[in-house]
Amino acid sequence: MHRSIATVSLSGTLPEKLEAVAAAGFDGVEIFENDLLYHGASPREVRRMAADLGLAITLFQPFRDFEGCRRDRLQRNLDRAERKFDLMQELGTDLVLVCSNVAGDSLGDRQILVDDLRLLAERAAARRLRIGYEALAWGRHVNTWQQVWDIVREADHPELGMILDSFHTLSLKGDPSAIAEVPGEKIFFVQMADAPILAMDVLEWSRHFRCFPGQGEFDLAGFLAPILKSGYRGPLSLEIFNDGFRAAPTRGNALDGYRSLLYLEEKTRLLLERQGRPPEPGVLFAPPPASRYDGIEFLEFAVDDDHAARLGQWLTRLGFVEAGRHRSKNVSLLRQGDINLVLNAEPYSFAHGYFEAHGPSLCATALRVQDSHRALERACGFGGQPYRGLVGPNEREIPAVRAPDSSLIYLVDRDAEGHSIYETDFELKGGTCAGALQRIDHVAMALPAEAMDSWVLFYKSLFDFEADDEVVLPDPYGLVKSRAVRSRCCSVRLPLNISENRNTAISRSLSSYRGSGVHHIAFSCDDIFVAVELAKEAGVPLLEIPLNYYDDLAARFDFDDDFLSRLAYFNILYDRDAQGGELFHVYTEPFAERFFFEILQRRDYAGYGAANVAVRLAAMAQARDGHGKPRL
Repeated sequence: MHRSIATVSLSGTLPEKLEAVAAAGFDGVEIFENDLLYHGASPREVRRMAADLGLAITLFQPFRDFEGCRRDRLQRNLDRAERKFDLMQELGTDLVLVCSNVAGDSLGDRQILVDDLRLLAERAAARRLRIGYEALAWGRHVNTWQQVWDIVREADHPELGMILDSFHTLSLKGDPSAIAEVPGEKIFFVQMADAPILAMDVLEWSRHFRCFPGQGEFDLAGFLAPILKSGYRGPLSLEIFNDGFRAAPTRGNALDGYRSLLYLEEKTRLLLERQGRPPEPGVLFAPPPASRYDGIEFLEFAVDDDHAARLGQWLTRLGFVEAGRHRSKNVSLLRQGDINLVLNAEPYSFAHGYFEAHGPSLCATALRVQDSHRALERACGFGGQPYRGLVGPNEREIPAVRAPDSSLIYLVDRDAEGHSIYETDFELKGGTCAGALQRIDHVAMALPAEAMDSWVLFYKSLFDFEADDEVVLPDPYGLVKSRAVRSRCCSVRLPLNISENRNTAISRSLSSYRGSGVHHIAFSCDDIFVAVELAKEAGVPLLEIPLNYYDDLAARFDFDDDFLSRLAYFNILYDRDAQGGELFHVYTEPFAERFFFEILQRRDYAGYGAANVAVRLAAMAQARDGHGKPRL
């Protein structure tokens, strides 16, 4: 299917939009009338500009308030249409979107609507043009696809067909299943948009909160599947009205749009296969299936020699041991349980460049996959940028792609002989790496406020992760919004956090990192009290939690005094979910004001301790500002 996008979906001037659309990989573009009106080039010059970029102009839109207009305005509207037909022929497109009339004085008589649209189609046919009729969800008399189909069928003109828009159907909770019974040749064009579920006026919802497929909550695969069953094989296009998109970087946003269509195509193909109606080969995007994951293989920190020594000391106090040194680079491996941490201080390396840009930071995350090369093929199919670093003698080349913040995501499996990367690349030391900490539970990111949707789409498409619902969390200086993405097996969890208030911990982290970055890493254990006691005895600086918090726990839960005293002594936070699952967790103070660590124990608990975020952020703010008081 040809992939298209409306110019209204992107920021920038018309030439900038066209260049971004072509660079992202789209086949065509819808020209939104205002983009043409506000640009100095003639329609013929815009046509040539698009052609030079390899883009077809798939649609001109919109033509408003035509059918059912007051009878004294009909001739004026027909004259207006003829001028738009002139423009379309100069643009080189044969299809115009006519949206259902919203005027308060428009007529709703069915025969008038049919006759008006047939008349318009006859005028278009004389110019070898076509009319696509679309129901606006807020249309005065026509607001559903079923009404559009009834009118198009009754008008019975070959140059009059339907335009289907997912937002207009799904925002009204309409049922698209019967679209499968519409002849595919009478569907002229399909526009896709996702959206969060909001209780608000549908026009305002449409104009400000649409988003790309995979970023909202609509069942877009369920909308597209019956359209394909009808036999439709025309363009699949994006029409997005979103305040944030109008300010987002044009090229990056266009790439997200293209990626979102690939994601939608994959999900629709899988749905059709489950329904026993697979599409013909090549119709929909078919990347390699997502890998099964088995947690995070390693985390790599970008450091210099000084920070490597300091961070190494921190980690040693947390129970990690140096398990090996790289055979040819200034890189050390620290281990505990199933946790592998790499400290990279190698000059003239990716990590060195990352350190120069961001300071001591996490520069790479490695996912444990079954087949790294197929996982890379899938990621690249969705527009992931592959990375290939310098590989020394006898080192294994590890497939990797760049994350949206330019950090790396490695895809790691065992080689043909079953050897791990550590056996290949490191001189390993003998002995065991046993300790109280067992696994990397989650890695939390701080993101710019406008970047959340892009990151969610990145992980959902390239790695087939799922996204949890957004939660709003209180910080002493504002609000934080958090949304976690995770592998379907939950072995990889990545909470993504944003804040629009500049003094929150998230905003401070962004300022410190000079961009997106990991602000905390959580390690799981089997016995929180053993793990924290060892850390405390080793001198790990733990975040001090106010005693008032434990007084509140006593009021909320039926704990005995001895147990509460143990929690308070070790600064352990506690939460219990509706199903009875329990979470125990404790935080360290920040390392170099960049990131901190969390130690946690889950007992059938799936969340991240949202109930305790406020007290944790308040305690961090007090510690940072020097307002904390010694505990008695």
